[in-house]
Amino acid sequence: MTLDGRTPGTVLVANRGEIAVRIVRACREAGLRPVAVYSDADAGAPHVALADEAHRIGPPPARDSYLDVEALLGAAKAAGADAVHPGYGLLSEDAGFAAAVTGAGMRFVGPSAEVIATMGDKVAARAIARECGVPVPEGTGTVDPDDPALPARAARLGYPLVVKASFGGGGRGMRVVTGPDELAEALAAAAREGAAAFGRSEVHLERYLPRPRHVEVQVLADDHGTVVALGDRDCSVQRRHQKLIEEAPAPGLSPQLRAALADAAVRITRRVGYSGAGTVEFLVSGTEFAFLEMNTRLQVEHGVTELVTGVDLVAEQLRVAGGESLSPTVLEVASAGAAAPGDPAAPGGPAAPGSTTVRGHAIQARIAVEDPRAGFRPSPGPIGALELPAGPGVRTDFGVVAGGTVPAEYDSMIGKVLAHAADRDTARRRLGLALDELVVGGRPTTAGYLRAVLDTAEFAAGTHDTGSVERDWAPEALLGPAGDAGAASPGPAAEPGAAGGSGTPGHAVPVRRVRIATDRGPLDLLVAGRAAPGPAGTAAPLRPTRSTDDRPAAGNAPGAAGDPTAPMDATVVTVRVAPGDAVAAGDVVVVLEAMKMEMEIRAGTAGTVAAVPVTAGSPIAAGAVLVELT
Repeated sequence: MTLDGRTPGTVLVANRGEIAVRIVRACREAGLRPVAVYSDADAGAPHVALADEAHRIGPPPARDSYLDVEALLGAAKAAGADAVHPGYGLLSEDAGFAAAVTGAGMRFVGPSAEVIATMGDKVAARAIARECGVPVPEGTGTVDPDDPALPARAARLGYPLVVKASFGGGGRGMRVVTGPDELAEALAAAAREGAAAFGRSEVHLERYLPRPRHVEVQVLADDHGTVVALGDRDCSVQRRHQKLIEEAPAPGLSPQLRAALADAAVRITRRVGYSGAGTVEFLVSGTEFAFLEMNTRLQVEHGVTELVTGVDLVAEQLRVAGGESLSPTVLEVASAGAAAPGDPAAPGGPAAPGSTTVRGHAIQARIAVEDPRAGFRPSPGPIGALELPAGPGVRTDFGVVAGGTVPAEYDSMIGKVLAHAADRDTARRRLGLALDELVVGGRPTTAGYLRAVLDTAEFAAGTHDTGSVERDWAPEALLGPAGDAGAASPGPAAEPGAAGGSGTPGHAVPVRRVRIATDRGPLDLLVAGRAAPGPAGTAAPLRPTRSTDDRPAAGNAPGAAGDPTAPMDATVVTVRVAPGDAVAAGDVVVVLEAMKMEMEIRAGTAGTVAAVPVTAGSPIAAGAVLVELT
């Protein structure tokens, strides 16, 4: 494969972490020459080592490196790049970046800047969905957060509602509002996050659907008139609108509903003149669905679709960017049918498939350096040991190595563990065993929590929804309270009938797997009860499921004594108090941002504010006092 007639073509990978590694490998398989970029924080990162060539683009802050369009274009020109692949996140859905790439004479691996701009505007995207006959949630157009008439408009729309950044995506810039007293803060927070993550602060309001499922359809399109849907995924396990577990195909959909979702996705994709890989997202409740948004890029969860279809989505992106048609494999799997006669949304060419040919079931767990028992607080820093699971049907996509460091300036996700099997329950159990084998030394991670989620009765039955994490699966219930040194994630499920077996939330009698030495070799045992401290060399868990250092990240939490302090290096977003203010225990005093996540810092005790040594917009170090109380 070439991108400009030269062999091999050169592709600049304008991203970092595990997705940069994924794209580098795909370029190599396609006979293309991958070039990496890196900030000073990523000089020793795996994607840098794997690429044929790498260019420094700036200091650690993303705005000075991975979001610096001129630095990226300079690296692309210096490398003689024919194309730029944006990956996901960062500038992947930035229309200005796409236009700058094509304006510099290179190909952008993705849709046109015009399509990105149109579908990136959530209000415009909803209008297009309506034109295509696709249901959309009731809501407003883009609104001014300071409009005095807005509370009345919100009341007419009805609570609960959700405030969304109009140019957001991936769950960023979203706030659920249950009553009018929460509206002002939600508007400010959504606008602030939208500006920080996407450079746009516009917001809009939508009716909030309680207990919906989040189902999305993978689409592919080329420049020769072919548009297909490549199956669906369920992404309902979320916290703060950020996905934690994804699976394909979405469980529990009737054939009619599955076909309707695929048809709606293809109609929208064709209507906007799309090219490349994209995802159309929906909220599903019972037999009804409504359009949510379209992500004009590769998704983090693309791997589960690859596992059940056998299609390499990154390879297809590169084919389309090179002017080629979608591969024969895609057309065979998608089984595209003819467009409906007279359908204005599908003027010629293949339309929606009646069904996508899938093989078995695949589930993915996102592994982030976060402490679930401390409110999923990010925990950047050095990684000690790193042992990735293996075995039939197991795939791991990681962007870190043992001895490396997770920078505080970027997203907390370090990798993904995927499992594929003939049926959903086998895939679920296989993923659980893979998470048992995962070791991330020195950092708390989400692995143990996600292992526990897989064992809940609701997830096993596929009856969960987008609110299950916050409503039903509190980390303290599944893992034990923060600070409980004996509490462990459930680990491997016990044999049928054993205490604390699979599906028992919290595992009242924890079950752990240990290895002991015998004269006939090592012996693995399932042991009920909590582990007791002992000297080095005594029996220990075979594979820690969260990390080799599972303690909650240091920092302030409701009920903590002393002045509120920063739990990690961060940036001050807002200060809620001033000297002389009286605060109660649990009151929010400062909002911080780190690793693309906002954290509310609360007073541990009641008191009066004596001093506030920080200001909005200033960087602060871990352990710094944020508010002095008397």
